[in-house]
Amino acid sequence: MTTQENNALVDCEWLAAKLGDADLRIIDASFFLPNQQRHARAEYQQAHIPGALFFDIDEVADRSSGLPHMLPSPEHFAAALGRLGIDAQTRVVVYDSNFFMASARLWWTFRVFGHERVSVLDGGLERWRASGYPVTRDESSPAEIHYPIPSVRRDLVCDLAAMRRLSGEGSAQIVDARSPGRFAGTEPEPRPGLRSGHIPGSRNLFFKDLIDDHTRCLRPLEALATLFAPVVADERRIVATCGTGVTAAILALGLYRLGYQDIAVYDGSWTEWGGLDDTPVATG
Repeated sequence: MTTQENNALVDCEWLAAKLGDADLRIIDASFFLPNQQRHARAEYQQAHIPGALFFDIDEVADRSSGLPHMLPSPEHFAAALGRLGIDAQTRVVVYDSNFFMASARLWWTFRVFGHERVSVLDGGLERWRASGYPVTRDESSPAEIHYPIPSVRRDLVCDLAAMRRLSGEGSAQIVDARSPGRFAGTEPEPRPGLRSGHIPGSRNLFFKDLIDDHTRCLRPLEALATLFAPVVADERRIVATCGTGVTAAILALGLYRLGYQDIAVYDGSWTEWGGLDDTPVATG
């Protein structure tokens, strides 16, 4: 069994050996797009990794913004973690049951708020079950504890103003995680009212290309390097974007695995950019 104490990605064997550790919290962050017609909390209630707690990225979010699952305030995030029995020193492992949605997003969110003892379970619940490890319907109820209000790592987040500037100047490498058809503007957006296309100057790398179809795990480092080579080519800042800021974090996780530790995510992503009338849009 490999040593994975400080890795951004841990495997099922490692996690199985750690079940029950007092300083470990496991989080099910599963999230589904509306067109998938699946319900994350209901699926969690039917089967989850023993000891896992459910985290809803739509509930722990800035719900006043008008955009889906935007980053919560530091106070909101700290309160949510405290209710889960997590403090600033807790080792956290996040998983999901939908191609790293939204385990990578929550991993990124922890890092935005300065919590570095966080990892993603490689392959998620599917890999866990395929490997023969147990699931349960029993739900844990940890005692609420204090999580100190964290500071925000602004270098890991881009807002609309920053994206306008970065796109206009060409001063960043913007990588879009949506499907090639959505990026090119030949497929409709799943959310109504959005224009089709992409942020001018951005390049496309579909997030599912980073994931092995058979194992549901992230591809090996050599394969990840090959995939990112055409879209991350120089020393400029890298910003990941997608539809709503969720799958962009999968690109950030892949790049982290390659040694890029300060990848920013455009939080509003295409739902914000494509929903405005005054933002430039490219197609093709």
